[in-house]
Amino acid sequence: MANLKSLAKDTAIYGLSSIVARFINFLLVPIQTARFAASGGEYGVITNVYAYVSILIILLTFGMETTFFRFMSKDGENPERIYSTTLRIVATTSLLSIVLVLCLLHPIASAMGYADHPEYVGVMYVTVAIDAFMAIPFAYLRYQHRPVKFATLKIINILLNITLNLLYLIVLPSLKLNPFGIYDDQFTLDVAFVFYINLVCTLFSLVLLWKELRGFRFGFDGGACRRMLSYTWPLLVMGVAGQLNQAASQILFPYFYDGSAEDARVQLGIYGACIKIAMIMVMITQAFRFAYEPFVFGKSKDKDNRDTYAQAMKFYVIFTLLAFLCVMGYIHVLKYIIGSDYWEGLRVVPIVMAAEIMFGVFFNLSFWYKLTDRTIWGAWFSGLGALVLIMVDVLFIPRFSYMACAWAGLAAYAVSMLVSYAVGQRYYPIRYPLGQIAFYVVVALVLFAGMTVANRQLPMWGALAVNTLLILLFLAVIIRRDMPLSALPVIGKYFRQKE
Repeated sequence: MANLKSLAKDTAIYGLSSIVARFINFLLVPIQTARFAASGGEYGVITNVYAYVSILIILLTFGMETTFFRFMSKDGENPERIYSTTLRIVATTSLLSIVLVLCLLHPIASAMGYADHPEYVGVMYVTVAIDAFMAIPFAYLRYQHRPVKFATLKIINILLNITLNLLYLIVLPSLKLNPFGIYDDQFTLDVAFVFYINLVCTLFSLVLLWKELRGFRFGFDGGACRRMLSYTWPLLVMGVAGQLNQAASQILFPYFYDGSAEDARVQLGIYGACIKIAMIMVMITQAFRFAYEPFVFGKSKDKDNRDTYAQAMKFYVIFTLLAFLCVMGYIHVLKYIIGSDYWEGLRVVPIVMAAEIMFGVFFNLSFWYKLTDRTIWGAWFSGLGALVLIMVDVLFIPRFSYMACAWAGLAAYAVSMLVSYAVGQRYYPIRYPLGQIAFYVVVALVLFAGMTVANRQLPMWGALAVNTLLILLFLAVIIRRDMPLSALPVIGKYFRQKE
């Protein structure tokens, strides 16, 4: 019982801190889009560069976090030596890669389209290499069951990032203060400072991990190193394939856009800013994942586990559809998160949110191969999705610009989801309530159509009023069919008494 309480506490802290961190990091969007106009293309640079970062962090950690946990708990392994060996492996690969990239900085920057600004690439790569190395001491904190320090350091990093962005992008230019001579006469600031700020925050976090870095003194185990590298490479393949579904469009866009490089950055910036609104769905999915993973593995031996998974899937779809309707119903308000000159890209929001719902369904379906030890299927499904996404991007970006990126993500997750369901029903059949799920999808689509008409035909307050009624209607359907008020905590007591 004590172990279960500890697990519940740690899960709550990790989950809450992750959601809070994502939300705080979300505040960078209004700051940066307020400072950098869409026409300048600076936010397109940020979108493009951080798409590379999301792939590089997978490559540079190459599955060593999961490998670290596996070998720390393995019989016959010395935990201190495993930790030290892992630190040395990742530190070595990160340092060597930094040296290599800096030596080849100009050709790499030219290939990425930043020949005139190689500092974008250099600063970005040094930052991501340090972040990759820090993943191991952060994993060590999790191993030691120290979620409070883990969460605190993560949130401190993001708060510092927000503060410095606010100071240098908004406050100092507004006050016409130029203490370090970094602004020109018009108080414009190169987008490179966004990357410099990120590097400063990363170095600060590294200093705060100095106690965990003392693990280097435990020495290096060559045999363990070989065993760990043999274990980790499939994780690398699966991780890269999965992340490509998230980032490939932002990387490919400048290469296939039918226009100038400057215009490509402008269009990519509009897309990158608008999909941040859809990240609300990502936060909901993340919260669900933190609660659902320990739940699924904890229920794996119960007789009714498959029925439970089926019901969990239904309620996941219901509440993500509700979130979808809330975002689309109040898009007139939420759009103020980003600068007004980015609003032309808001049409991607419903598509990207629908893609995120499908990703959540795909995540739910993934447990059949995790519970049956057929994890190789995960790599196949993610790889297939990445292939679909890349094909759609390559074929349609020249004609449809960033709209192709939004539809590519939807197509990729739809294919991964459907194939995973089909194969899963063969190896681990679950009777999902497809009819009930389809009912809610159809209702949500009809209500979304109504919201679309209201948003286009009515003034802002009229549209908000109509959309609120439509959201309440969806809630009424949920309560009527699947969640009677008498079953709810706290208020349920009142309704049970009335009955």
